[in-house]
Amino acid sequence: MFQLWGLLVILITCPLLGAMPLIAWITYALKRQRLGQIGTGNISVSAAFYHGGKLVGILAVLSEALKGIAAVSIARIFFPEGSFWELIALIALVTGRYTLGRGAGTTNVVWGFLMHDPLIATFVSLVAAIGFIVLRSKQTIKFGVLILFPVLVAILHSNDFPRIVAAFGLAGLLGWIYTQIPDDLNLPAENAEMRTQPIMEYLSGSEQTIITLDDELEPEVFGAKAATLSQVKRWGYPVPKGWVLAPYDDPALLIDFLQPSSLSPLVVRSSAIGEDSEQASAAGQYETILNVTSKQELETAIAQVQASYNCPGAVQYRQDLGAKDAAMSVLIQAQVQSVFSGVAFSRDPISQQGDAVIIEAVSGSPSQVVSGKVTPEQYRVFVVGEEKLSTIQFEGEGKIPQPLIKQVAYLARRLEYRYHGVPQDVEWSYDGQTLWVLQTRPITTLLPIWTRKIAAEVIPGVIHPLTWSINLPLTCGMWGELFTIVLGERSRDLDFTKMATLHYSRAYFNASFLGEVFLEMGLPPESLDFLTRGAKMSKPPLASTWENLPGLTKLLQREISLEQEFKRDYRIRFIPGLTKLANELVEELSALELLTRVDLILDLLNQGTYYSILSPLSAAIRQAVSGVKEEQIDYSITPEVSSLRSLQLLATDAKEILPEPDPERIFAQLAETPEGERILDDFAELMEDYGYLSEVGTDISVPRWKEQPHLVQQLFIQLIQGNEPKNTDESKKRQQGFVQSRVDLKGRVTEVYSRLLAELRWTFLALEKIWLKTGLLQQTGDIFFLRLGEVRRLAADADPELRNKVSELLKNRRSQFLEDGQITQIPPLVYGNNPPHPITAPIDTSDHILLGIPASQGQVSGQVKVVRNLQEAGEINKQTILVVPYTDSGWATILVRAGGVIAEAGGKLSHGAIVAREYGIPAVMDVRGATYLLQDGQQVRIDGSKGIVEMEEFVA
Repeated sequence: MFQLWGLLVILITCPLLGAMPLIAWITYALKRQRLGQIGTGNISVSAAFYHGGKLVGILAVLSEALKGIAAVSIARIFFPEGSFWELIALIALVTGRYTLGRGAGTTNVVWGFLMHDPLIATFVSLVAAIGFIVLRSKQTIKFGVLILFPVLVAILHSNDFPRIVAAFGLAGLLGWIYTQIPDDLNLPAENAEMRTQPIMEYLSGSEQTIITLDDELEPEVFGAKAATLSQVKRWGYPVPKGWVLAPYDDPALLIDFLQPSSLSPLVVRSSAIGEDSEQASAAGQYETILNVTSKQELETAIAQVQASYNCPGAVQYRQDLGAKDAAMSVLIQAQVQSVFSGVAFSRDPISQQGDAVIIEAVSGSPSQVVSGKVTPEQYRVFVVGEEKLSTIQFEGEGKIPQPLIKQVAYLARRLEYRYHGVPQDVEWSYDGQTLWVLQTRPITTLLPIWTRKIAAEVIPGVIHPLTWSINLPLTCGMWGELFTIVLGERSRDLDFTKMATLHYSRAYFNASFLGEVFLEMGLPPESLDFLTRGAKMSKPPLASTWENLPGLTKLLQREISLEQEFKRDYRIRFIPGLTKLANELVEELSALELLTRVDLILDLLNQGTYYSILSPLSAAIRQAVSGVKEEQIDYSITPEVSSLRSLQLLATDAKEILPEPDPERIFAQLAETPEGERILDDFAELMEDYGYLSEVGTDISVPRWKEQPHLVQQLFIQLIQGNEPKNTDESKKRQQGFVQSRVDLKGRVTEVYSRLLAELRWTFLALEKIWLKTGLLQQTGDIFFLRLGEVRRLAADADPELRNKVSELLKNRRSQFLEDGQITQIPPLVYGNNPPHPITAPIDTSDHILLGIPASQGQVSGQVKVVRNLQEAGEINKQTILVVPYTDSGWATILVRAGGVIAEAGGKLSHGAIVAREYGIPAVMDVRGATYLLQDGQQVRIDGSKGIVEMEEFVA
């Protein structure tokens, strides 16, 4: 039992000990410098020497040495001296040092191992010292030591298998950490604290090192251009052979090594720190020297490129961007003998949308294109697909072979995919055999990337100002809270209001921001898309995942306790709040009293948003982990399904009373008998219970069922007539386990959230009624063109200027809303903050097939009926293939009447998909352009298992 306590103490205490930022405290106390914000950002001994000087460095060594000794000492309290538990303690120490302390833990291990096994530690230290003097390669010595010391442990302690395993584990951990963080010894020695420059110069071994593009390069040290080309080359793309001169390094060794000639010319290029980044491209700011054919020319060219960093134009450029002065690395490459060359933009920088790759090409060197001295040939290649690319449209003519232009387009799009969808500006060259990548960098004007995915499901359609002014802070604020749980202090500088915006009066999420946040959390950038829509997910960045493990654990704890927390809030907050709201007569309240009611609802919605975000994510995570198929899940608790089931039961009772119903008089017939009166009362109660549903539950400007009962009445009549939708889940056994409990929770959360939004709508309608009487507003619906803050100021009579111009303000906003509502082709992705009017983007229909997300199994053929809102529903039957822009709970009344469903937005967890699966209706979601590509009466066949829509040619 004593040893079990020892294990717990080691696993808890040692990581915390490693995480203590003693070096950071020492450096700040003595030098007022924050190591985490300068240089490589490491909190390490070498960083302390580099930035703080000898005294700070010595104190840093002592503090980390004491940590290593302390870890071994803790192990000895519970276990025998020299046991493998001492190495386990060091592993725990290093883990905490890396994940929370931002250091490698080398000094901890050196001193801890010296205490653990003085003989091996001393021998390895001597070998390392002699090896460095002879070889002058810190990389070789560093990894050589990691091989040598566990081998010696295995030789000298061959009977102690746990000790051998622990030694190799410790060495492996250190080796992995070395590959994950930059080395402070790679920083320019000239920038080190004055007294430590000589020792930093010696330890870096820079005078003996030639750095090439085959090495893994850090952009903080060698600039983004060299680091990116190094990465692209390691991915397997053709990149000309290259060498890199770090800032302030003596170029003599490299000049002596290279042999430029007229047959093998070199190109000397800038690779400034901060150049070619997402923040700034610095295009054309620094020198590039071509056709370097001698050592003398090479020396001059290097000097010219280095000097260009401080030229007035470059200095002004950095000042305008607010960028700090850094340093210039120099990239030297073999010059490609170009037959054709140019630049390619993986997305159109002018239209800022669509699938076109823009290519400019010339015969000869690419410098002609970027210099602007020659007018290049221009091409537009529309490329679709991710893993398998294809061209659906080709525009442009010239001397450049079309197959080569297509190859360039595919290269640009694949590089974009590699960089998580960030549009790329690619400089390329073709020598007659190989298509070379000379440079790739983000197109900074096309950032951030805005996506309609998920946003089109959360809040679809054209959005009023009042709706957006309420939803934006609720949604973004709660996402910010969830991200902060994981990131902690690192979230302090993140502006979560940037998560979403309106383009063309439609909601878009900031894919760039979300991708960065997810990567920072240690999750793949497409995590949200994976959870909500079943998209493919890349491997998570393990280093960041490990670093964020404490925060992710906190989030997991929230997930585990989610149902218990909701039950508590449901009992304490939601039920009392909804009861109070239901018992108030809004027609009798004054404007200020209505605002008080709004505040109550918003307070409840803020807590409800937490559950409305986390419950579907929780259900998706559990389903992904368990592998439970959608068809195995019972959605009967969700409002869209429970409302239909209640209506079905009521219709069954009505059929017994009305053996020969008259569709035109069913409600009148029911009123003629006491039994029928009871059914009408039950119908009224059903409308009261589900009157909060609408075609867009999250949009308070959209009427609820309670306000337009004819849709429910129409379905009720259809059910009585015998056209009863088949419920595929009547015999399904309800699961009570891991996934089902979260799906049930999601249903209950949706009900509460939708009820609150309905109450909010009715409150604003009551306020609008008052203002229509006073003349402040002129027509019904005006209030939804105001923002929440404006409503507050008008109600409090606190803004006379606003009151005087409210009529003109509403007129302009209504006009813009109606104009945006006429746009039929809404781009799924928008690049940059101010996109122009949407273009008509080509969609490949040459094979008469549209692709989407398979949402409900089955195959069916029928005639298309395009319905953009519930008012357009009309006659729908089982021969109808319903085509809709989106679905929400309120669409259930028409979805269930159709033979098949095609939706432009949505995934497997959307309301339409749930209803379709529940009633065995084949459905395909996320079919781009469906509402304008398909026409009423057109014959189509859909396969809900594969996500395919087959079209027949339509003749009007």
